Amino acid sequence: MSSGIKDIPADVLRQMYGKMALIRQFEERIHFLFLEGVMPGTIHLYMGQEAVAAGVCANLLKEDVTTSTHRPHGHALAKGVTPRSLMAELFAKTTGCCKGKGGSMHAGDMEVGALPAIAIVGGGIPVAAGVALAFKFQKKPNVCTCFFGDGASNEGAFHEGINMASIWDLPVVFVCENNRYGASTSVDKVMRVENVADRAAAYGIPGEVVDGNDVVAVYRSAKKAIDRARAGKGPTLLECKTYRRCGHSRSDGNLYREKQEQEEWMARDPIEIAKKQFVEAGIITADEATKVHEAVEKELDDAVEFAKASPSPRPEDVLEDVFA
Repeated sequence: MSSGIKDIPADVLRQMYGKMALIRQFEERIHFLFLEGVMPGTIHLYMGQEAVAAGVCANLLKEDVTTSTHRPHGHALAKGVTPRSLMAELFAKTTGCCKGKGGSMHAGDMEVGALPAIAIVGGGIPVAAGVALAFKFQKKPNVCTCFFGDGASNEGAFHEGINMASIWDLPVVFVCENNRYGASTSVDKVMRVENVADRAAAYGIPGEVVDGNDVVAVYRSAKKAIDRARAGKGPTLLECKTYRRCGHSRSDGNLYREKQEQEEWMARDPIEIAKKQFVEAGIITADEATKVHEAVEKELDDAVEFAKASPSPRPEDVLEDVFA
Protein backbone atom coordinates (compact mmCIF):
# COMPACT_ATOMS: atom_id res chain seq x y z
CA MET A 1 0.00 0.00 0.00
CA SER A 2 1.38 3.42 -0.91
CA SER A 3 2.35 5.83 1.86
CA GLY A 4 -0.23 8.29 0.59
CA ILE A 5 -3.28 6.35 1.74
CA LYS A 6 -2.02 3.68 4.12
CA ASP A 7 -3.66 5.36 7.10
CA ILE A 8 -7.17 5.15 5.57
CA PRO A 9 -8.98 1.82 6.06
CA ALA A 10 -9.14 -0.19 2.85
CA ASP A 11 -12.88 -0.76 3.22
CA VAL A 12 -13.44 3.02 3.36
CA LEU A 13 -11.43 3.50 0.17
CA ARG A 14 -13.38 0.76 -1.59
CA GLN A 15 -16.66 2.25 -0.37
CA MET A 16 -15.71 5.66 -1.77
CA TYR A 17 -14.77 4.16 -5.14
CA GLY A 18 -18.09 2.32 -5.24
CA LYS A 19 -20.02 5.50 -4.44
CA MET A 20 -18.18 7.45 -7.11
CA ALA A 21 -18.94 4.76 -9.69
CA LEU A 22 -22.59 4.69 -8.63
CA ILE A 23 -22.96 8.47 -8.88
CA ARG A 24 -21.29 8.72 -12.30
CA GLN A 25 -23.22 5.86 -13.82
CA PHE A 26 -26.52 6.95 -12.26
CA GLU A 27 -26.10 10.39 -13.82
CA GLU A 28 -25.14 8.95 -17.19
CA ARG A 29 -28.18 6.68 -17.11
CA ILE A 30 -30.70 9.41 -16.27
CA HIS A 31 -29.11 11.73 -18.83
CA PHE A 32 -30.09 9.32 -21.59
CA LEU A 33 -33.49 8.64 -20.05
CA PHE A 34 -34.22 12.37 -20.22
CA LEU A 35 -32.95 12.62 -23.80
CA GLU A 36 -35.21 9.71 -24.74
CA GLY A 37 -38.19 11.53 -23.22
CA VAL A 38 -38.79 8.68 -20.76
CA MET A 39 -38.27 10.78 -17.63
CA PRO A 40 -40.18 14.01 -16.84
CA GLY A 41 -38.87 17.34 -15.61
CA THR A 42 -35.33 18.69 -15.82
CA ILE A 43 -31.95 17.76 -14.38
CA HIS A 44 -28.69 19.31 -13.21
CA LEU A 45 -26.11 16.54 -13.48
CA TYR A 46 -23.30 15.94 -10.98
CA MET A 47 -20.85 14.22 -13.35
CA GLY A 48 -17.27 15.23 -12.55
CA GLN A 49 -17.88 16.19 -8.92
CA GLU A 50 -18.18 12.65 -7.53
CA ALA A 51 -15.08 12.86 -5.34
CA VAL A 52 -16.62 15.66 -3.25
CA ALA A 53 -19.80 13.85 -2.27
CA ALA A 54 -18.05 10.51 -1.76
CA GLY A 55 -15.11 11.94 0.20
CA VAL A 56 -17.23 14.08 2.52
CA CYS A 57 -20.01 11.58 3.18
CA ALA A 58 -17.59 8.74 3.93
CA ASN A 59 -16.90 10.58 7.21
CA LEU A 60 -20.55 10.89 8.25
CA LEU A 61 -22.75 8.81 10.51
CA LYS A 62 -26.28 7.89 9.47
CA GLU A 63 -27.60 10.32 12.12
CA ASP A 64 -25.58 13.20 10.66
CA VAL A 65 -27.43 15.41 8.17
CA THR A 66 -26.56 16.85 4.77
CA THR A 67 -28.15 19.76 2.96
CA SER A 68 -27.97 19.93 -0.81
CA THR A 69 -28.66 22.04 -3.90
CA HIS A 70 -30.40 21.96 -7.28
CA ARG A 71 -27.64 19.43 -8.23
CA PRO A 72 -28.37 16.89 -5.49
CA HIS A 73 -28.21 13.35 -6.86
CA GLY A 74 -24.56 12.77 -5.93
CA HIS A 75 -25.05 13.98 -2.36
CA ALA A 76 -28.17 11.85 -1.94
CA LEU A 77 -26.52 8.66 -3.20
CA ALA A 78 -23.36 9.28 -1.18
CA LYS A 79 -25.39 9.79 2.01
CA GLY A 80 -27.33 6.55 1.54
CA VAL A 81 -30.43 7.20 -0.56
CA THR A 82 -30.87 4.02 -2.61
CA PRO A 83 -30.75 4.05 -6.42
CA ARG A 84 -34.27 2.54 -6.49
CA SER A 85 -35.68 5.28 -4.27
CA LEU A 86 -33.93 8.11 -6.12
CA MET A 87 -34.76 6.75 -9.56
CA ALA A 88 -38.42 6.39 -8.61
CA GLU A 89 -38.42 9.97 -7.38
CA LEU A 90 -37.09 11.18 -10.72
CA PHE A 91 -39.85 9.21 -12.43
CA ALA A 92 -42.37 10.99 -10.12
CA LYS A 93 -43.54 7.73 -8.55
CA THR A 94 -44.96 7.13 -5.07
CA THR A 95 -42.06 4.78 -4.23
CA GLY A 96 -39.61 7.68 -4.61
CA CYS A 97 -37.69 9.07 -1.67
CA CYS A 98 -40.10 12.05 -1.56
CA LYS A 99 -43.14 10.10 -2.84
CA GLY A 100 -42.77 11.69 -6.25
CA LYS A 101 -43.41 15.17 -4.85
CA GLY A 102 -39.85 16.47 -4.86
CA GLY A 103 -38.34 15.50 -8.17
CA SER A 104 -34.73 16.08 -9.15
CA MET A 105 -34.12 19.41 -7.41
CA HIS A 106 -35.72 18.41 -4.10
CA ALA A 107 -34.51 14.83 -3.67
CA GLY A 108 -33.53 13.47 -0.26
CA ASP A 109 -34.53 11.12 2.53
CA MET A 110 -34.35 12.01 6.21
CA GLU A 111 -34.25 8.29 7.06
CA VAL A 112 -30.59 8.39 6.00
CA GLY A 113 -29.91 11.98 7.03
CA ALA A 114 -30.25 13.50 3.55
CA LEU A 115 -32.44 16.58 3.97
CA PRO A 116 -34.54 17.01 0.80
CA ALA A 117 -32.56 19.35 -1.42
CA ILE A 118 -33.18 23.08 -1.56
CA ALA A 119 -33.03 24.44 -5.11
CA ILE A 120 -32.77 28.12 -4.13
CA VAL A 121 -29.13 29.13 -4.63
CA GLY A 122 -27.58 29.45 -1.17
CA GLY A 123 -30.87 28.51 0.49
CA GLY A 124 -29.44 25.47 2.24
CA ILE A 125 -26.74 27.41 4.10
CA PRO A 126 -28.88 29.01 6.85
CA VAL A 127 -30.93 25.80 7.03
CA ALA A 128 -27.73 23.86 7.72
CA ALA A 129 -26.89 26.31 10.51
CA GLY A 130 -30.37 25.69 11.92
CA VAL A 131 -29.92 21.91 11.80
CA ALA A 132 -26.59 22.28 13.58
CA LEU A 133 -28.17 24.58 16.18
CA ALA A 134 -30.80 21.90 16.85
CA PHE A 135 -28.04 19.32 17.35
CA LYS A 136 -26.37 21.66 19.84
CA PHE A 137 -29.59 22.37 21.77
CA GLN A 138 -30.37 18.66 21.92
CA LYS A 139 -26.78 17.88 22.98
CA LYS A 140 -26.46 15.39 20.14
CA PRO A 141 -22.96 14.49 18.90
CA ASN A 142 -23.97 15.00 15.28
CA VAL A 143 -22.79 17.20 12.44
CA CYS A 144 -24.46 18.85 9.46
CA THR A 145 -22.56 19.12 6.17
CA CYS A 146 -23.80 21.79 3.79
CA PHE A 147 -23.08 21.48 0.07
CA PHE A 148 -23.32 24.54 -2.19
CA GLY A 149 -21.68 25.95 -5.31
CA ASP A 150 -19.34 28.86 -5.93
CA GLY A 151 -22.26 31.01 -7.10
CA ALA A 152 -23.95 30.65 -3.71
CA SER A 153 -20.94 32.23 -2.00
CA ASN A 154 -22.11 35.61 -3.29
CA GLU A 155 -25.59 35.28 -1.80
CA GLY A 156 -26.51 37.02 1.43
CA ALA A 157 -27.58 33.69 2.89
CA PHE A 158 -23.97 32.49 2.64
CA HIS A 159 -22.63 35.32 4.81
CA GLU A 160 -25.53 35.28 7.27
CA GLY A 161 -25.49 31.50 7.68
CA ILE A 162 -21.75 31.22 8.17
CA ASN A 163 -21.67 34.15 10.57
CA MET A 164 -24.42 32.57 12.67
CA ALA A 165 -22.60 29.23 12.73
CA SER A 166 -19.37 30.95 13.67
CA ILE A 167 -20.59 33.04 16.59
CA TRP A 168 -22.44 30.06 18.09
CA ASP A 169 -19.74 27.44 17.36
CA LEU A 170 -22.24 25.24 15.56
CA PRO A 171 -21.36 21.70 14.41
CA VAL A 172 -21.57 22.34 10.68
CA VAL A 173 -19.13 21.99 7.78
CA PHE A 174 -19.74 24.27 4.79
CA VAL A 175 -18.61 22.50 1.62
CA CYS A 176 -18.28 24.77 -1.39
CA GLU A 177 -18.15 22.77 -4.62
CA ASN A 178 -16.34 25.30 -6.76
CA ASN A 179 -16.92 24.04 -10.31
CA ARG A 180 -15.83 27.45 -11.65
CA TYR A 181 -19.22 28.47 -13.03
CA GLY A 182 -22.43 29.78 -11.53
CA ALA A 183 -24.63 28.62 -14.43
CA SER A 184 -22.62 30.24 -17.27
CA THR A 185 -20.77 32.92 -15.28
CA SER A 186 -17.11 32.32 -14.47
CA VAL A 187 -16.23 32.68 -10.81
CA ASP A 188 -13.33 34.96 -11.84
CA LYS A 189 -15.84 37.60 -12.95
CA VAL A 190 -17.76 37.79 -9.68
CA MET A 191 -15.12 37.43 -6.95
CA ARG A 192 -11.95 39.40 -6.20
CA VAL A 193 -10.42 36.95 -3.73
CA GLU A 194 -8.62 33.95 -5.20
CA ASN A 195 -10.50 31.34 -3.17
CA VAL A 196 -13.96 31.08 -1.65
CA ALA A 197 -12.25 29.60 1.40
CA ASP A 198 -10.40 32.91 1.93
CA ARG A 199 -13.70 34.38 3.09
CA ALA A 200 -13.62 32.17 6.20
CA ALA A 201 -11.18 34.59 7.84
CA ALA A 202 -13.88 37.27 7.99
CA TYR A 203 -15.90 35.00 10.29
CA GLY A 204 -13.05 33.72 12.43
CA ILE A 205 -13.30 30.12 11.26
CA PRO A 206 -10.88 27.85 9.39
CA GLY A 207 -11.00 27.87 5.60
CA GLU A 208 -9.30 25.24 3.48
CA VAL A 209 -8.89 24.67 -0.25
CA VAL A 210 -8.73 21.08 -1.46
CA ASP A 211 -8.46 19.35 -4.82
CA GLY A 212 -12.09 18.37 -5.34
CA ASN A 213 -11.15 15.79 -7.98
CA ASP A 214 -9.02 13.78 -5.53
CA VAL A 215 -11.31 11.73 -3.29
CA VAL A 216 -8.51 10.98 -0.82
CA ALA A 217 -7.69 14.67 -0.42
CA VAL A 218 -11.37 15.47 0.07
CA TYR A 219 -11.76 12.65 2.59
CA ARG A 220 -8.81 13.88 4.68
CA SER A 221 -9.87 17.53 4.73
CA ALA A 222 -13.50 16.65 5.42
CA LYS A 223 -12.49 14.31 8.23
CA LYS A 224 -10.52 17.07 9.94
CA ALA A 225 -13.40 19.54 9.61
CA ILE A 226 -16.09 17.04 10.65
CA ASP A 227 -14.07 15.82 13.65
CA ARG A 228 -13.55 19.45 14.67
CA ALA A 229 -17.27 20.19 14.44
CA ARG A 230 -18.18 17.02 16.31
CA ALA A 231 -15.79 18.00 19.09
CA GLY A 232 -17.68 21.28 19.63
CA LYS A 233 -15.05 23.52 18.03
CA GLY A 234 -17.34 25.06 15.45
CA PRO A 235 -17.64 25.27 11.67
CA THR A 236 -15.15 25.06 8.81
CA LEU A 237 -15.42 26.40 5.27
CA LEU A 238 -14.08 23.73 2.93
CA GLU A 239 -13.64 24.67 -0.73
CA CYS A 240 -13.40 21.74 -3.15
CA LYS A 241 -12.13 22.85 -6.56
CA THR A 242 -13.75 20.65 -9.17
CA TYR A 243 -15.42 20.76 -12.59
CA ARG A 244 -18.71 19.51 -13.95
CA ARG A 245 -18.33 17.31 -17.01
CA CYS A 246 -21.58 18.60 -18.50
CA GLY A 247 -23.56 21.80 -18.87
CA HIS A 248 -25.31 23.60 -16.04
CA SER A 249 -28.54 21.83 -16.96
CA ARG A 250 -29.61 19.49 -19.72
CA SER A 251 -30.28 22.38 -22.15
CA ASP A 252 -26.82 23.94 -21.68
CA GLY A 253 -24.47 23.59 -24.67
CA ASN A 254 -21.35 24.71 -22.76
CA LEU A 255 -20.49 27.40 -25.33
CA TYR A 256 -19.10 29.73 -22.65
CA ARG A 257 -16.28 27.40 -21.58
CA GLU A 258 -12.90 27.51 -23.35
CA LYS A 259 -11.98 24.32 -25.20
CA GLN A 260 -8.53 24.15 -23.60
CA GLU A 261 -10.00 24.58 -20.12
CA GLN A 262 -12.46 21.76 -20.74
CA GLU A 263 -9.77 19.45 -22.10
CA GLU A 264 -7.48 20.07 -19.10
CA TRP A 265 -10.22 19.37 -16.59
CA MET A 266 -11.65 16.39 -18.48
CA ALA A 267 -8.20 14.82 -18.32
CA ARG A 268 -8.47 14.98 -14.53
CA ASP A 269 -11.38 12.57 -14.13
CA PRO A 270 -11.90 11.96 -10.37
CA ILE A 271 -12.82 8.32 -10.94
CA GLU A 272 -9.72 7.63 -13.03
CA ILE A 273 -7.57 9.43 -10.47
CA ALA A 274 -8.99 7.27 -7.66
CA LYS A 275 -8.66 4.08 -9.71
CA LYS A 276 -4.99 4.79 -10.39
CA GLN A 277 -4.31 5.57 -6.72
CA PHE A 278 -6.12 2.52 -5.42
CA VAL A 279 -4.69 0.05 -7.92
CA GLU A 280 -1.16 1.27 -7.24
CA ALA A 281 -1.81 0.99 -3.51
CA GLY A 282 -3.15 -2.55 -3.80
CA ILE A 283 -6.63 -1.57 -2.58
CA ILE A 284 -8.30 -2.94 -5.70
CA THR A 285 -7.16 -4.52 -8.95
CA ALA A 286 -8.10 -3.25 -12.37
CA ASP A 287 -10.37 -6.29 -12.80
CA GLU A 288 -12.08 -5.58 -9.47
CA ALA A 289 -12.67 -1.97 -10.53
CA THR A 290 -14.29 -3.21 -13.73
CA LYS A 291 -16.53 -5.53 -11.71
CA VAL A 292 -17.60 -2.58 -9.51
CA HIS A 293 -18.83 -0.72 -12.59
CA GLU A 294 -20.55 -3.83 -13.96
CA ALA A 295 -22.36 -4.37 -10.65
CA VAL A 296 -23.51 -0.75 -10.69
CA GLU A 297 -24.97 -1.19 -14.18
CA LYS A 298 -27.03 -4.14 -12.99
CA GLU A 299 -28.19 -2.16 -9.95
CA LEU A 300 -29.29 0.68 -12.22
CA ASP A 301 -31.12 -1.70 -14.55
CA ASP A 302 -33.07 -2.87 -11.51
CA ALA A 303 -33.69 0.71 -10.35
CA VAL A 304 -35.10 1.76 -13.72
CA GLU A 305 -37.42 -1.24 -13.92
CA PHE A 306 -38.54 -0.65 -10.33
CA ALA A 307 -39.29 3.01 -11.08
CA LYS A 308 -41.18 2.25 -14.29
CA ALA A 309 -43.32 -0.38 -12.54
CA SER A 310 -44.10 1.80 -9.52
CA PRO A 311 -47.47 3.56 -9.19
CA SER A 312 -47.91 7.24 -9.96
CA PRO A 313 -49.36 9.52 -7.26
CA ARG A 314 -53.14 9.94 -7.07
CA PRO A 315 -54.64 13.45 -7.27
CA GLU A 316 -55.71 13.21 -3.62
CA ASP A 317 -52.11 12.53 -2.54
CA VAL A 318 -51.46 16.24 -2.87
CA LEU A 319 -53.36 16.69 0.40
CA GLU A 320 -51.00 14.39 2.34
CA ASP A 321 -47.72 15.39 4.01
CA VAL A 322 -48.90 19.01 4.23
CA PHE A 323 -48.07 20.89 7.41
CA ALA A 324 -49.56 24.21 8.47
